[in-house]
Amino acid sequence: MENKPNHKISITKQPNLLVLPYPLQGHINPILQFAKRLSSAGLNVTVLVPSSISNNQQSFQNRHHSFNLDFLTIYDGYEQKPDKSDLDAYLRRLKKSICQSLHDILDRKLGHKPKMVIYDSLMPWVLDVVKDFGLNGAPFLTQSCVVNWVYYHVKDEKLRIPVMGNDLVSLPAIKSLLKVEDLPSFVTSHGQLYPVAVRNLVFDQFLNVEEASCLFVNTLDDLEIEVINWMESICPVKTIGPCIPSKYLDNLIPDDTDYGLSLFEPETNVCTQWLDARDNGSVVYLSMGSMASPEPEQIEEIARALEKCNYFFLWVVRATEENKLPPNFREQTSEKGLIVNWCPQLEVLAHRAISCFVTHCGWNSTLEAISLGVPMVGFPQWSDQFTNAKCIKDFWRVGDRVKTNEDGFATRDEIELCISHVMEGEFGKEIRDNANKLKQLAKSTMLEGGTSARNVEEFVTKLQCL
Repeated sequence: MENKPNHKISITKQPNLLVLPYPLQGHINPILQFAKRLSSAGLNVTVLVPSSISNNQQSFQNRHHSFNLDFLTIYDGYEQKPDKSDLDAYLRRLKKSICQSLHDILDRKLGHKPKMVIYDSLMPWVLDVVKDFGLNGAPFLTQSCVVNWVYYHVKDEKLRIPVMGNDLVSLPAIKSLLKVEDLPSFVTSHGQLYPVAVRNLVFDQFLNVEEASCLFVNTLDDLEIEVINWMESICPVKTIGPCIPSKYLDNLIPDDTDYGLSLFEPETNVCTQWLDARDNGSVVYLSMGSMASPEPEQIEEIARALEKCNYFFLWVVRATEENKLPPNFREQTSEKGLIVNWCPQLEVLAHRAISCFVTHCGWNSTLEAISLGVPMVGFPQWSDQFTNAKCIKDFWRVGDRVKTNEDGFATRDEIELCISHVMEGEFGKEIRDNANKLKQLAKSTMLEGGTSARNVEEFVTKLQCL
């Protein structure tokens, strides 16, 4: 392997703690928020920035200078955005490069060994490197405990996959039987469509979990306490979420107003000005996240549903997806809708005009909507999103879920119906009331005495005593 130097060193103090994110935006943002919390609580934290995204490092430093974080690039096998057409090759190179680079950093780059390394759970092999140096390590889990619990049972061979057809899955601590459509796509027959390397990536998170100091999970106790209690039998669990900027939760960290990283350029002014001109609770916001790519036929059904419904809409359609829009749709709906390539989602969800979020149910988006009290229409696309949608509709009752056929296709009538359910009537009122209750719980868990705040405080105190 070509051994690239670790560069762009910005170490101003001896670190207590190293934080290593996985190089995907949806994984970087929550762990970076956790790093801010720990730094604000008094720890010296150095974030290891994977080299494939280190072009953003100056932006990291500029936007996080007030949080007392240090940054150091770690070579992940790539100097720029990698070609992932051969996922097996990409993941092998990523693992080999990060292991070697982390070894070098711990061996000589810092001049002082940290007390602990927190790493994204998709990289369980980091713990092996850390333990070679006699250090403690803990994975950071970016998905819900319910989803992690499913994956653990697969890895522990207590849940046989693929789950098929009319199979029902019963797992300890989960409130009801799970149907195929309620499970992460990796454990169903759809999972066979994904490369083996990708399936192994999610299941291998729990390879050596019993050897970790604890599990940090981006969730809050009030959402899934039964599952959390069961997971404690495997390894101590520290819930520390929601990992979103303090401005939208407790407001206790000055200047923490955004994540500080976006791999897409948000059209902030356009969105804000458009929303400011709308009445309270009059807008449906729709986004399928940074990775999902619905078929053109599905995009057309979404478009026609938005066209038919009696509400204004703000729709995020990434630049690579724009060609799937129906001809002239943007022009035909310009009086009731705004279509942008990307938006500042937290700012949008917090806006008084937003009343409903049609979402792919990615965990970050789900937590953001919960934290801001926005009812959801779940339209899951892949991975953990199906399980999150189940929780949104049936466990927490803060939204509805689009019904699809066996191919995952939803009609315009079904999409419009779900939006109406959330926006109107007794069901809509119940959903809004429940969403507001969860919003208060999300805020209180981060305040003094709240579970997540207490878990952060106890961890900081323990680490400082080592």
